[in-house]
Amino acid sequence: MASDKLIRVAVVDDHPVFRDGTAAVLAREPDIEVVAVGGSLDEARSIIDGADAPDVLILDVRLGEENGLSLLGRHGRTAVIMFSAFDYPQYHHVALRAGAAGFVAKSVETRELIEAVRAAAAGRLVFERRVDSQPPVLTPREAEVVRLVADGLTNEEVGHALGVTSKTVEAHLSRVFERTGIQSRTELATRAIREAWLDLPVVRSKTARNEEQRRGVRGP
Repeated sequence: MASDKLIRVAVVDDHPVFRDGTAAVLAREPDIEVVAVGGSLDEARSIIDGADAPDVLILDVRLGEENGLSLLGRHGRTAVIMFSAFDYPQYHHVALRAGAAGFVAKSVETRELIEAVRAAAAGRLVFERRVDSQPPVLTPREAEVVRLVADGLTNEEVGHALGVTSKTVEAHLSRVFERTGIQSRTELATRAIREAWLDLPVVRSKTARNEEQRRGVRGP
């Protein structure tokens, strides 16, 4: 990239401290111009769909109840760097598969973030971790069952949601347990969320989120 051409960057994160802090850090660089900030997926869409879309969008993986990854695939010429407080290896894999230009943990040093923006603007992929590890292969129905289990539903509730019996749900779970070596529904839910087995990180139900808040836990 020519030295006299500024890298136009937008930052979308629903946490003002991260959003404004990131924008301020980037704006201090002589070759970077922060052209937009936002706090929701709708704002991110407006930013990249505009006639004057930025070169790079730094996008939080989780925006309230929405997944930032769902924006990937419609971002045109804008390079999207996923930004998350959770640096699980499978998130890198999911982001790469979905079309992100990079995945950066919120714990990185300032210089690393700046260099990631420059690399993405130059057309290079930016992934701190190797992305050769794969999540377990699930059938479409198994993925539906795992998603609902991770959302806190009982076998009976999963069966009702999918129009099958609880015995059928148990059979699907047994096959997943056998292939993965997992011993319980709790372990299954934890690993499915933390290792991003599904195409998008699970968005927990309101009840599950309330329980997380009570225990001081927050998803990606």
